[in-house]
Amino acid sequence: MGRKAAQHSLNLSAGLASTAVAMVLVALKLWAVGQTGSLSIAASATDSAMDLLISLGGLFAILYAARPADEDHHFGHTSVEDLTALGQSLFILAAAGAIGWMAGLRLMSNAPAPLAAETTGIVVMVVSAVLTGALVLWQRWVTARTGNRVVAADSLHYMGDLLPTLGAIMALAVSARFGVNKIDSIVALIAASIMVFGALKIGRAAWDALMDRAADQATVDGIAAITRGFPGVRGYHDLKTRTAGSRIFVHLHVELDGAQSLSAAHAISAGLKRAILEAYPDADIIIHQDVARD
Repeated sequence: MGRKAAQHSLNLSAGLASTAVAMVLVALKLWAVGQTGSLSIAASATDSAMDLLISLGGLFAILYAARPADEDHHFGHTSVEDLTALGQSLFILAAAGAIGWMAGLRLMSNAPAPLAAETTGIVVMVVSAVLTGALVLWQRWVTARTGNRVVAADSLHYMGDLLPTLGAIMALAVSARFGVNKIDSIVALIAASIMVFGALKIGRAAWDALMDRAADQATVDGIAAITRGFPGVRGYHDLKTRTAGSRIFVHLHVELDGAQSLSAAHAISAGLKRAILEAYPDADIIIHQDVARD
């Protein structure tokens, strides 16, 4: 199995694991909401439902983005990752708004709804935390070997889910021990705030990529440094980059000795392209050859 095929298999396994865990968590938490009436668990269940959408979108993106370039998509299909992420961010914002609204109404109520079956809720949320932690460990293992940004982002998102889950456990424990119910709504508000922050971050990154935003400055500087120090390259100009999903597209003009043969000039450009790809494997590089001005 080739390197790209092996990486795709690992990325696909992470996407399938993420989807499966999200489905289990949604079912568990919805059952726990019915048993306990906990708004913090409802917030966590809603967040898990959003996770399921994100996981399904990520799985689709992994499958679709892996398709090779064709006559209709000369630069590949990686922009689907950004389109998916932008839609997901809107879903998350809507869900966070609904949770925040319900939590605010319950906090302002003189008689907030009591919680029930707190022990059952705690057990469900502990199981959720364990499953989420195991998924994050697997996603990080995959990311370390493939560098896939979709898997890395999904892992970061699930790491953020651990806080609302642990908060729901705390709310249920305090309710069971001291009969304090308002902390459930406070935890729900915190969870909603985290969801809003995450949605805005995901949406902004997706929007920037769809608008052909340049790669980060560290990447641009790294490509420039490789080009400056490459044998046979006398100079360069018009270094332009853009991102699409997990891909970085690089356009670069290099200045070469005009007296050398075309074969020699081509060999320099090909060598430079290989050097950039070694540092940035997800790059798609086009190098133009210009005659250096002495």
